[in-house]
Amino acid sequence: MLKQKIQTDLKDALFKKDALLASVLRMTLAALHNKEIEKKTKLRKAGKTAEEVEKEGELSDEEIIETIFSEIKKRKESILEFEKGKREDLVNKEKKELEFLKTYVPEQLSEEEIKKIAKEAIEKIGAKEIKDMGKVLAELMPRVKGKAEGGLVSKTVKELLLNK
Repeated sequence: MLKQKIQTDLKDALFKKDALLASVLRMTLAALHNKEIEKKTKLRKAGKTAEEVEKEGELSDEEIIETIFSEIKKRKESILEFEKGKREDLVNKEKKELEFLKTYVPEQLSEEEIKKIAKEAIEKIGAKEIKDMGKVLAELMPRVKGKAEGGLVSKTVKELLLNK
């Protein structure tokens, strides 16, 4: 499971005294822990027994990947802000963290691949204008989940619909 890999990598980073990698992995594990608590809380509120909560409360690899994508998005936003503030030292740190995190998610689709899949979805739905965007995204997102950033997919669909 992906969580065990991250924990093992953290131990290796600590052993090698790689402070930056250890820090990133600790933050990632903390985010995963918070997500797990959130999931277990929802299960408890739904009236599940303690055994069911413990059994169903573990994060799946898909949920772990979603959480890592969230961490990646945070790093990208930080990079933009630090660039505006002309803080190259922090930009470089965030870029290194981003590269570490990317090793835990599946390879991303290129913009061309996203555009191709989006065109197929638009044709399948018969979308002709921007108000059909929700239907197209509902068809498209399950196909690209974990392989493409939602913002990029949304932007691509919007461009394709506006240029129809």
